[in-house]
Amino acid sequence: MESKPFFRFLFFFIAIAFLFLFAWTHLHYAPSLGVTTLLDCASNSPWCTSSKNRFQSKQPTLTKTPRASTSQRRHHESAVPRHPLDPLTIQEFNKVRKILSSHALFKSSNNYALHSVVLEEPNKDLVLKWKKGQPLFPRIASVIARANGVSHVLTVNLETDEVTVLNTAPPTGYPTMTIEDMTSATWAPLSNAKFNRTIIERGVNLKDVACLPISLGWFGKKEENRRLIKVQCYSMEDTANFYMRPIEGLTVFLDMDTEEVVEVSDTGRSIPIPKATNTDYRFSEQKLQQDLNSINPISIEQPKGPSFVIEDEHLVKWANWEFHLKPDPRAGVVVSRARVRDVESGVLRDVMYKGFTSELFVPYMDPTDAWYFKTYMDAGEYGFGLQAMPLDPLNDCPRNAYYMDGVFAAGDGVPYVRSNMVCVFERYTGDIGWRHAESPITGMEIKEVRPKVTLVVRMAASVANYDYIVDWEFQTDGLIRIKVGLSGILMVKGTAYENMNQVEGQENLFGTLLSENVIGVIHDHYITFYLDMDIDGSDNSFVNVNIKRQETSPGESPRKSYLKAVRNVAKTEKDAQIQLKLYDPSEFHVINPTKKTRVGNPVGYKVVPGGTAASLLDHDDPPQKRGAFTNNQIWVTPYNRSEQWAGGLFVYQSHGEDTLDVWSERDRPIENKDIVVWYTLGFHHIPCQEDFPIMPTVSSSFDLKPVNFFESNPILRAPPYFEKDLPVCRPAASA
Repeated sequence: MESKPFFRFLFFFIAIAFLFLFAWTHLHYAPSLGVTTLLDCASNSPWCTSSKNRFQSKQPTLTKTPRASTSQRRHHESAVPRHPLDPLTIQEFNKVRKILSSHALFKSSNNYALHSVVLEEPNKDLVLKWKKGQPLFPRIASVIARANGVSHVLTVNLETDEVTVLNTAPPTGYPTMTIEDMTSATWAPLSNAKFNRTIIERGVNLKDVACLPISLGWFGKKEENRRLIKVQCYSMEDTANFYMRPIEGLTVFLDMDTEEVVEVSDTGRSIPIPKATNTDYRFSEQKLQQDLNSINPISIEQPKGPSFVIEDEHLVKWANWEFHLKPDPRAGVVVSRARVRDVESGVLRDVMYKGFTSELFVPYMDPTDAWYFKTYMDAGEYGFGLQAMPLDPLNDCPRNAYYMDGVFAAGDGVPYVRSNMVCVFERYTGDIGWRHAESPITGMEIKEVRPKVTLVVRMAASVANYDYIVDWEFQTDGLIRIKVGLSGILMVKGTAYENMNQVEGQENLFGTLLSENVIGVIHDHYITFYLDMDIDGSDNSFVNVNIKRQETSPGESPRKSYLKAVRNVAKTEKDAQIQLKLYDPSEFHVINPTKKTRVGNPVGYKVVPGGTAASLLDHDDPPQKRGAFTNNQIWVTPYNRSEQWAGGLFVYQSHGEDTLDVWSERDRPIENKDIVVWYTLGFHHIPCQEDFPIMPTVSSSFDLKPVNFFESNPILRAPPYFEKDLPVCRPAASA
């Protein structure tokens, strides 16, 4: 009997060691649970060697992810900025870390963390005037840090070493979680005896437990004045897809700063853990059937190489387009200074100064105790770019793709590299740029067709279970298409039900029974984009071109009605708050009223919505207060460099006092001003069995399309393809 405590200790120690190894090597919630398996370490970087961080000493050997042939090996250690918007380099990150370590704010702190370290971009007017070859403006880092339990916004001048403390955080809200925050949160419950006892009583071995850090939103005073997080766990026994095996109803309430377990709630003891059968999605675990193997591999070949070039690591040039591209830890990717060359004048013309994913709002539609708080803000809480995974050549991106790495700072300021985070490639899918064939009745034998080739910038983020694919697609006709694809694994709920015939009457399951003991919970996705449009200059106007039915007068025409366009120029912000309506349609133009075409039309672009969804939540519901930027599909605000994040700068546990909705209520003038367009792409998701165990990708998009921007069709003179121009790929001998 005396030996039992020893064996319990030994068992617990082995379980902890196993979980630690699993977290580093398997969980694809990368920044929080497995970041080191995804990093290319810079030589001499402390992140790759032992340090005071307790997690760094456990790192496995790191390997480089292969790059396509067009990509060049990066030398991040010696990289230098060449454009005013280039992201911070490893050398600059290290300098920021050194400067801050000697600053009084941090020297006096027993515990501090850097939650964000990015370039403080120069003023817009300076960037617009800058020409290649001119000296760069002083390089300044923007830092969000917490020291002694207080959040701070600072700048660090990398030329003068000057640190400026701009302000502390607003009354509510905290910065984006660090990698260390998320990692620590998943381990902290294991130090709690009640949690460990509950796991064992639920029939799960500690060695099989996998836990996730879940942001808790804000729901009242109980959650104020300290950084809190909730942790829920799964069984990974017999499957890599542990998401399908929830330990339902078990929730740990945790203080992130102290790692104190505030509360352990277990409301699901009567709910079995779903079986692992048929949950594994890995190719190696599939039993392939011959009839499913009928598609031969396809590859688009470019014997002469791609048509685009990337200069100085970040300046993309393709066909008639030129833009600056960089990874970002919060936004994912940022497209800046997008300009298109006019076919008539040969001049590069401004289209968009800056565009990026501003916020993602993902509320789940289950009000029960273990689910009501699942209302994620994936950019502001977790960092959309921090969740970006290395792209898989040939499967995420085709041959001849160019890969771009992200360089970010960990919580202690040490830089690390996220390999192959972004890819750039040309796409040809057989689509048609334009065509016309004359009917034989005209006597003219005319058939003119032009193929459509586009340029795609892609990133993919795995935010725990969900995968987002974001494409910025540029067309030679001047159109920019922004597309979001959703894939990955559903967040599911355990249930006692194995078949719908067990469900009585109209009982609300809050979702769909996908498999035995597994419910896919209904949820929404909203992705809000920041679009600083600069159509032939910064001063633009927003025009709602309303399509109205006009009745004809008696005797005027055999027709009783027709449609007409009524143009309304938005004077202030409230004029440009748009909720899309199928039976009250409009076009939404951004024009430069001072620039006209040859025949007198103002030059412009229009926002063309695709399939989307609107939030139906009550505006007073706490999640919707925080996500109020989804109350409209389109907003227009005057340019303000402090207003870039639709949910606010400090989103975590915020109450919603610093959102796009709040800013826009000021109703500031926007006519003929430097304006920013915000567009929200939405999805309602009622899960179905086809989403189990992993979801086929579903996508939606919207366009930024020229409207009277060019004098005529800009691809009129594009040449057709001829057989002699194309490579000959010989098919393999048939059986």
